Amino acid sequence: MNKHAFWRRSIAACILAGISLFGVTGCGNLTLASKSSDPIQRTDFLLNTFVDIKIYDSDDTTILDDAMAICKDYESRFSRTIESSEIYELNHRPADQQTFELSDETARLLEIALRYCEVSDGAFDITIEPVSSLWDFTSGEAVIPAASDIDAAVRKTGYENLVLDGNTLTFLSPDTTIDLGAIAKGFIADEIKDYLVDAGVESAVINLGGNVLCVGEKPDGSAFKIGLQKPFAETSETFATAAIKDMSVVTSGVYERHFEVDGKNYHHILDPKTGYPYNNGLISVTILSESSADGDGLSTTCFSLGLEDGMELVESLDGVYACFIDEEYNVYYSDGMEEFIID
Repeated sequence: MNKHAFWRRSIAACILAGISLFGVTGCGNLTLASKSSDPIQRTDFLLNTFVDIKIYDSDDTTILDDAMAICKDYESRFSRTIESSEIYELNHRPADQQTFELSDETARLLEIALRYCEVSDGAFDITIEPVSSLWDFTSGEAVIPAASDIDAAVRKTGYENLVLDGNTLTFLSPDTTIDLGAIAKGFIADEIKDYLVDAGVESAVINLGGNVLCVGEKPDGSAFKIGLQKPFAETSETFATAAIKDMSVVTSGVYERHFEVDGKNYHHILDPKTGYPYNNGLISVTILSESSADGDGLSTTCFSLGLEDGMELVESLDGVYACFIDEEYNVYYSDGMEEFIID
């Protein structure tokens, strides 16, 4: 790690991470000028989380309606549990069928996802579905799957069993199934942003359950202020604020979906090689990037790779910045990240 310029800060009082927009559903307390006294806003429960969209430079609520419709449409395509979805149909394919023609949108998402599978050498792996389907981090019941079930599921993983050629996807193993949960929200946020821009919107915030994507800047030309939230906190308490324009902020952390058994924390970022949550000394990774799909993919990828390799990956990329937090409550910023921190 000596080849990198890390900014290290010891946090004595709390573990730090996550994304807060100064409110439960988004930039609720931002002081912003717009055509009206307040932004127009729409909130819904989609993608198994709260989706919140705020527009600051338009009073046309039909834009919000259409943006939410886009989100619902992509959920119906990418969900692994909705039986009519494209991913569900791929995962429940006939035993004698290996090759499928994908929609343009699903092919584009898979192309991005497979790029991160390759870059991470499988530390990020969208074929983790046999493993992820064993774990339940949302029921409130702290249940560790049987070791034999985990071992059997791990043997079914391996992104190398997916071959994507344009819109044609070929499965090389009948056991291979797909889970896009680690990257789909970022892709959907980018698609919503593209729609908003095409509709003439120049100032907006898209928040898909903490995946935050800012469209442009505030109407007065200043940056949006995004709070970096303390993990495990009962409120949306933040430790610092980032000022960004036209960028995405995405965090992966051990506190988002998790449970504890015998004093050990089990979280949703699963190692496809072991079937258990990663235990590499990190508690969160936050990524700033232009593309939310990249931020989504990189936050999980860098967490999976660990501090040293994750930092090396980030610093090899243009226009991407990161904040890593380890179990000792130390914060590590990639080159350029601190320039966005305003307090």
